[in-house]
Amino acid sequence: MTIEITQPSLLVVEGREEELFFGALIKHLGLQHIQVMGVGGKTNLRRNLKALTLSPRFAQVISLGVVRDANNNPGAAFQSVRDALHAVNLPAPERALMPAGDSPQVFVMILPGEGSPGMLEDLCLRAVVQDPAMLCVERYFECLQQEDLSLPDNMSKARVQVFLASRRKARLRLGVAAQAGYWPWDKKAFEQVRNFLQQIGA
Repeated sequence: MTIEITQPSLLVVEGREEELFFGALIKHLGLQHIQVMGVGGKTNLRRNLKALTLSPRFAQVISLGVVRDANNNPGAAFQSVRDALHAVNLPAPERALMPAGDSPQVFVMILPGEGSPGMLEDLCLRAVVQDPAMLCVERYFECLQQEDLSLPDNMSKARVQVFLASRRKARLRLGVAAQAGYWPWDKKAFEQVRNFLQQIGA
């Protein structure tokens, strides 16, 4: 697999929704030289990093960021990224958000951040916790329980979907919603991600 590199800074994310989400935030921040690449799931990270290093223009890359979800174990998620970086002879940071190496300088972020379990959806929910619609979101799931109905397997994804159903254009997925301006980028919840992207794109 050949990956075309078009910018000096690369951001590697899990999938299409993350591509759209981070692309929207990068545009909001006015960062001009970050290329976002989805790898089609965390299990494909090592293979796609290898493809990146084999790209004819990889020598021109000055910074590389890797983002993945913590899921249930932030430590294991971070170690998994480190292992993938080591496997393709790229610098592997000792800690999340701390750079390693030079040309490229490598950064890793595990979402939702601060060593917490969870995923991108949890980060987005933190940003809208004070939105009036969130009260209705919680009441919806309370109603399901009161009616003795099964709750979704992934409550974070389900809460995001219900929240987005409250917007003017309903039925948008997380990434498309980001491009539509439905996530409040200036909230403190996104501060760590904003700083991370500014480091990569500096």
